[in-house]
Amino acid sequence: MIVVGGEALVDLVPSPETREPGGPLLPRWGGGPYNVAIALGRLGVPVRFLSRMSTDPFGTAMLQRARRSGVDTSLVQRGEEPTTLSVVSLDAAGAARYGFYTEGTADRLVADPGPLPAGTSAVALGTLSLVLEPGASVYQQILLRESRAGRLVSLDPNIRPDLIEDPDAYRARFLGWLPSVGLLKVSDEDADWLGMSHPNEWLKAGVGAVVLTRGGGGLSVTTGLGTVEVPSVPTEVVDTIGAGDTAHAALLARIYAQGALRAQGPATLPEDGWRDVLEFAALAASRTCARAGAEPPTAAELRAAR
Repeated sequence: MIVVGGEALVDLVPSPETREPGGPLLPRWGGGPYNVAIALGRLGVPVRFLSRMSTDPFGTAMLQRARRSGVDTSLVQRGEEPTTLSVVSLDAAGAARYGFYTEGTADRLVADPGPLPAGTSAVALGTLSLVLEPGASVYQQILLRESRAGRLVSLDPNIRPDLIEDPDAYRARFLGWLPSVGLLKVSDEDADWLGMSHPNEWLKAGVGAVVLTRGGGGLSVTTGLGTVEVPSVPTEVVDTIGAGDTAHAALLARIYAQGALRAQGPATLPEDGWRDVLEFAALAASRTCARAGAEPPTAAELRAAR
């Protein structure tokens, strides 16, 4: 079982017919961790979502969608606070930029559920939930505790610079997490913002495996055994919303399929194992890019495409 912790929010996305500033905005369900949980459920991997979700219509609809996608929601807390909103803008290539409305929203008030249930092999965290207090400290506590319990911690920082008030303080906090992280997934933009010059530096900080995503430039992983790279899968891009989250979920799904979903598992996968993992993640991300909003593919779709 993988427990995914973090926010669920609503992306307000430009209508694909116009994409003009000030034009119609359509609600799409999102949030990095929520997208990861949905993608894992659709890929047939046992997954629980840990969050606090609003009792408003948005929160209720997202909870129902998670259940339909095969996600166990027994760790989801509910509250009357509103759902976080994200206003999305798209450039000519479909790349997304986000503006957030987070004040007083439900996901920031998550409570620590205590040690995670027996049978939990991995914990996946990231994005806004590790930035916005008081929830950020709760998720940090979970990250450190579950790592000490011998579980794999998978982290995707998914940096949103506009929400990080003190970048230096965040970078210092981030470095403090790395000895507890078995799998670190970062985009090239995240790496630049964090000041990463080479994945080997983060391996020295304690990370087991570093996966770097480069959009159309493909994916690579670096472990103590070396580096493996694969190209992206060509597709007609509608938008990139949720593509990185789908890739994160697909990485975990194939690591799970290879029986390596444990604290040191990603660090010990051989080259051919990692090539399979990365190619699967590239394919899954391409399918999400071909759709509007964060709509990860199912296992059946990917089997048909391989």
